[in-house]
Parts: sequence; C-alpha cells; structure tokens
Amino acid sequence: MAELAHEAGLEHAHPEHESTGVENRKLGMWLFLSSEFLFFGALISNYLLYSNRGGFSGVYPAEVYDIPFTSVSSFVLLMSSLTMVLAHNAQSREDHNGTRTWLFATAALGSVFLGGQVFEFTEFIVGHDMTLGTNPAASAFYVLTGFHGTHVAIGVIMLLSLWGISRRRGGLSDKHGLNLELVGLYWHFVDIIWIVIFTVVYLLSVPPA
Repeated sequence: MAELAHEAGLEHAHPEHESTGVENRKLGMWLFLSSEFLFFGALISNYLLYSNRGGFSGVYPAEVYDIPFTSVSSFVLLMSSLTMVLAHNAQSREDHNGTRTWLFATAALGSVFLGGQVFEFTEFIVGHDMTLGTNPAASAFYVLTGFHGTHVAIGVIMLLSLWGISRRRGGLSDKHGLNLELVGLYWHFVDIIWIVIFTVVYLLSVPPA
C-alpha cells in the first residue's frame, strides 16, 4: 500500500494544467521561452536600429565580421541540436550510457561555440578597436550576442548537471525537477535564436553602395 501511495504521489507531483492538458513544468518552460523570444526580438530590433546609422567606428559590420569563421561556429552550435535529439532518443530507450554520451557531446559543442565567441570578441577589440563603448552600434552588437552567449553558457551548465546526475544515480528521472526534455526545449530555443541572429546580424550586414 505504501508503494502504491508513493507512486500515486509521483504521478500527481506535476499534474497537467487543467485548460491545456500540458504538464505544468513544460507549460512553464514554454511561457518562459515565449518571453525570451520577445526579449531577443527587442535586442535584434535595437541592433538593427543602430547598425544602420553608420556602422562600427566608421566601418560597416560586413567589413568587420569574419563570416567564414562565424559560419563554422554556427554549424557547431546547430550540430549540438542533433546531439540533443540523440540524447533524448537514448533516454526514451532507457540507454543511460548513450544519454550521458550525447549530453556530454552537446555540452562540448556548446563550449566550442562559446570559445569561438570569445575569440571573435577578442579580435574585434584588439584588431578593430571595437569595444562596448565605441558607439551605440557596437554596444547593441555586444549586448545582443553577449546575452545569447550567456544563454548558451547556462544551457551548458544545465547539460553538465544532467550528465553528473545521471552518472551519480545511474540514470535520469522524467518525474522530478528540470528533466532532459525541458533542457532540450531550452537548448533548441538557443539554437533557433542563433539562426535568427546569424542571419540578421552577419549575413544581412551588407555595406551601402
């Protein structure tokens, strides 16, 4: 009887939202991500507003960015979405070793992207004397890409936390706390936002004729 009561308690620990039929934790994550879309939308609009008013330190963004380098970094981050999907699939098959492997791979790819961003910022500061205080366009760029990098770093921390929990407990539970599915939603959001940023900030930054 005690076992049955415990299992019943687990089932009702995170009940579905009455009006949506979606688990409360997942609904909360979707609401959080929706607010984040609005937040990044405002930052992207701010960047477009100032970058079209004269560029960075007398040069236009396309003359500063290293598009091939950033393209490679973007590819690395997008590949981390694939490894995240593989981690989720392994979890659904109760392949705990596979789950840990793909979680670590996802965190590693995210870390490589962050390293590329640090290198890029260093090149801008040292090679082009473009700092946060250079002008409003530079400030808008650093705020937008810096906040995205912060989100990636938070995602890496969550991935490594899940990896550590899985190693310690021999597997992950879907019924408690911030589980793999919720972290996966967050990570895919981070990747989608970067696709938008890379397209708008880098690929569409064409100097005027």
